[in-house]
Amino acid sequence: MQYILFSIEDAVARITLNRPDKLNAFNREMALEMQGCLDESASLKEVRAVLITGAGKGFSAGQDLAEITDPKGPTMAQILSEHYNPIIRKIRAMAKPVIAGVNGVAAGAGANIALCCDIVLARHSASFVQAFSKIGLIPDSGGTFFLPRLVGWQKASALMMTGDKISATEAEQMGMIYQVIPDESFEDKIRQFSIQMAAMPTHGLALTKHALNYSLSASFEQQLDLEDKLQQQAALTADYREGVDAFIHKRKPEFRGE
Repeated sequence: MQYILFSIEDAVARITLNRPDKLNAFNREMALEMQGCLDESASLKEVRAVLITGAGKGFSAGQDLAEITDPKGPTMAQILSEHYNPIIRKIRAMAKPVIAGVNGVAAGAGANIALCCDIVLARHSASFVQAFSKIGLIPDSGGTFFLPRLVGWQKASALMMTGDKISATEAEQMGMIYQVIPDESFEDKIRQFSIQMAAMPTHGLALTKHALNYSLSASFEQQLDLEDKLQQQAALTADYREGVDAFIHKRKPEFRGE
């Protein structure tokens, strides 16, 4: 692959956006390569968690505008339907935890790809920008869906309409992301955190993710019914039996994601 670094270690698939000279702005090739990495991560049994991060100083500056202005480049319809929307859908459908390790600026579609992940960790010096309004566009890549649910209607409206840049610390304070990590320990922390998630009962985490996805449009009664159904499934897993046995015998559990 030309624009994505992909590796598997300690049951974690690491997807690194790799156009550092462009702050990892997406072009068509990079978007399609990322889709391929997500598909492979989903299909491989040995992968139990996925980490998405960026090379160099940025996580992703969003869409490479040079590609949009190229007469031979993809249309806006193609960019959304063929590039970004499949990425968002694949992340949300991934039956494994997906962690975003935001190492620098996350702007436009880059910010919203991070925010659709299950858990977002950010370097202290990172920042988030809903940059679309600066060029007369609307937030895409699920931004208008996820951001209001993370920070509330007023904050989301203001961030999207002003295009203001916010720091990682501000993002954490408003509930946009899970945790800010000091710059000097960021790489070690996101690696260890991903390994920690991969060692958990990931089948149960996948059911939790399914319940969270459903909750975004379900009624209270529908959600209770789904919890009942999924909890019965979770109680049949080997990891549930292992977790209970480990608790009773006061030992560390060894989960297999089954």
